[in-house]
Amino acid sequence: MLETMDAPKPAPATAPPSVQALFPMLYNELRRLARSRLAAGGRHTLLDTASLVHEAYLRMQRDGGVALNDREHFLAYAATTMRSVVIDFVRRRNADRRGGGVEHVTLDTRAADELGASDDEILAVHDALETLAKVDPRLVSVVEMRYFAGLSDAEIAAALGLSDRTVRRDWERARLLLAEMLGK
Repeated sequence: MLETMDAPKPAPATAPPSVQALFPMLYNELRRLARSRLAAGGRHTLLDTASLVHEAYLRMQRDGGVALNDREHFLAYAATTMRSVVIDFVRRRNADRRGGGVEHVTLDTRAADELGASDDEILAVHDALETLAKVDPRLVSVVEMRYFAGLSDAEIAAALGLSDRTVRRDWERARLLLAEMLGK
């Protein structure tokens, strides 16, 4: 996991120019989005705000061919990247649980019920989103930007070139389809 830092380090020369330009300007906003996402999700993870933002930056840096022209496109791409960071973190943690040599402690208090979404639930949502992407990729984009990055309907609409109303309809449709896929 990355160290917690107060400000971003300068972007290496290998980062795409759009990431180099936009990341420092939107760093505080990305931290706010990550903080709200991690807090609102109620997930009991060891992943913190700075780690999520910095890992997302490193992944965006590796994807050199991405052209991000403005704030909305950058935040949309960051939402997708943050989703992949969270999913990979959960998968690694689950792999460690299956024999990583970690001492297992049983929770026998109400704290276990208050932890929020379980790792299995996060992975089930991810699998459902992959299935949904085959039907309607735009719905997945709306879910990623709203659920994983905490963007507003207006921000999503600007990033996707849609109206606020279309984003709200897509969100409701995606929620219904995901609920059905997850059996809720």
